[in-house]
Amino acid sequence: MRRSHWLSIFASALPLLAAAAPLPRFPPGAVWNQDVSRAPLAANSASMVSTLQGLGGWGAGDDFQIDFSMYVLQADAASPTVSVVAWPDADDYYAPDCDAPGFAFPVPAGGAIEGSPGYACDHENADCHLLVQQGDALYEAYAANVAGTSLQTICALRWDLTRRYPRNGRGEQCTSADAAGFPIAPLLFNADEVAAAIPVEGDIGHAIRFVLPNARIADDRYVHPASHGTLRTSGPDASVPYGVRMRLRADFDLGRYNAAARVLLRTMQRYGIVLADGGNIALTGESDRYTTAKWAALGIDEHVFVDGTPSPRVTDFEVVETGPRHVVTYDCVRNPDDFLLIDGYDY
Repeated sequence: MRRSHWLSIFASALPLLAAAAPLPRFPPGAVWNQDVSRAPLAANSASMVSTLQGLGGWGAGDDFQIDFSMYVLQADAASPTVSVVAWPDADDYYAPDCDAPGFAFPVPAGGAIEGSPGYACDHENADCHLLVQQGDALYEAYAANVAGTSLQTICALRWDLTRRYPRNGRGEQCTSADAAGFPIAPLLFNADEVAAAIPVEGDIGHAIRFVLPNARIADDRYVHPASHGTLRTSGPDASVPYGVRMRLRADFDLGRYNAAARVLLRTMQRYGIVLADGGNIALTGESDRYTTAKWAALGIDEHVFVDGTPSPRVTDFEVVETGPRHVVTYDCVRNPDDFLLIDGYDY
């Protein structure tokens, strides 16, 4: 299970990147971009929700909080690169799940790793995700630290943003820089996309990543669109598994939240939230360090949903049907890069 720690964002003397592009997106029709507002519910939706609430609901004292420690960096063709290497003190590199060490990973000037002011990160005590888009490629790494010309990491991989991945992602039983095998950056939200949706009372057009404490996730199970779970969660089978897609109920009262918060709530009603990893802070938004819009100006902070009335609870959500549970084995079988499949999601 991955570590999740709330880290302070330190001021940095490094120059800022060029104006941020929108968060990386997969093509129309990708599972993350599918409207699930009318999708059928899992037969045991109510019991899973009830079990999760009985276990304590969200992390952080059942507060629906937001972590703003991740960055999504934009690299151009001239950006410097470092070579991916496995951490010398790591138990192992996630293989064949992640791409083999040795490939070039872009590190644009002025960038930073999650929760850090620059490219150095304490991977022993933090998740240290590094997320970089370069054209149609999305590079993501977990437990990352740049040392000289090397990127030390437990997992580094490239997502092809032009592809509609099959329902088991990069391959059955395969992890990624997120425990469920998901891409990370396309499931975040940032201040620019929220600001753009406010005037039209819209949404951000894709599902949102969320996390739960380990003991509240069903042990040894996952459902698609996840392709991986863990053998170290300790929640009962009746709770939600990795990959679960939860939809905010249509009758939830959005009226007492500000315009920016309503954008996110509408997104949760239309596209849902997907369980990506273990941790204590439920939601993950991108830091506004590199965005034009700023969270403070939008009236958004880590407690915007905690302070609202009513505040979203697990019982305000329902579970969308996405298929049977898979038993976790860790026996990753990667899909070929040219693998083509109509995903079969009947939303």
